[in-house]
Amino acid sequence: QSLRLTQRSLSRPGYRNYRTNVIIMSRGPIESRIEEKLTQHLEPKYLEITNESYKHNVPKGSESHFKVIVVSDKFVGLSLLKQHQLVNSTLAEELATSVHALAIKTSTTEKWKEAGGPLTLDTPNCLGGSKHERK
Repeated sequence: QSLRLTQRSLSRPGYRNYRTNVIIMSRGPIESRIEEKLTQHLEPKYLEITNESYKHNVPKGSESHFKVIVVSDKFVGLSLLKQHQLVNSTLAEELATSVHALAIKTSTTEKWKEAGGPLTLDTPNCLGGSKHERK
């Protein structure tokens, strides 16, 4: 994967808008499609997509394991389960074909602002396959 340096305006709850240099890994076609669909269907205020395939026993450059953090007003009034179901239904085609695992963190804009900082979602490294020895 290639790296490129870009400048973006970032806005987070409780912080002023600021410009910063951000290193962005070039995205593959599946990650791009995930971003496009989530943006189109959920109109997120904040969206973070991480390809975590490198943490698993898959070929280099794979796009099979993802983590998404989505902040959207489309989640207002929905339980956490319904929020995750909305993300899953938006990405149904990808989940049925190329995406093996999807970790999801969702929030409404109001709850995101109340939290006052970035949302995080920790996911484990792969323990299966031949990548790690079992004892």
